[in-house]
Amino acid sequence: MEKGELVPNEIVVMMVKERLLQPDSQQRGWLLDGYPRSSSQAAALEDYGIRPDVFILLDVSEDILVERVVGRRLDPLTGKIYHLKYSPPENDEIASRLTQRFDDTEEKACLIFLVKLRLRTHHQNVDAVLSLYKDITVKAC
Repeated sequence: MEKGELVPNEIVVMMVKERLLQPDSQQRGWLLDGYPRSSSQAAALEDYGIRPDVFILLDVSEDILVERVVGRRLDPLTGKIYHLKYSPPENDEIASRLTQRFDDTEEKACLIFLVKLRLRTHHQNVDAVLSLYKDITVKAC
């Protein structure tokens, strides 16, 4: 992950499968953010009988994606995700404890490089995933 590469499929697929097969996920449903990232991950889910009802593809420019990553912050106390511009913390107390993901804390130039590397990896894999989910894909901004 630190290099902007994907976590090995066998690790991620097993983690996702185990979580999605839990009773609460089976009863209430689930939402995966940024997964599956490759056709082999999507195929592995299908092998376990796990298929999303909808696959949402965010279709925005690289500049907007970089801005979203650069401004992203986490409240370690509550686990809530904030964005300094789009979803700022409610008060100074919360703002004072916000942190960035380890891979978002590099200097800005390095961070932008890592984001673009993530995007390159995404673009190399997204068409194959979309081909498996073409009947349930919805594009959003």
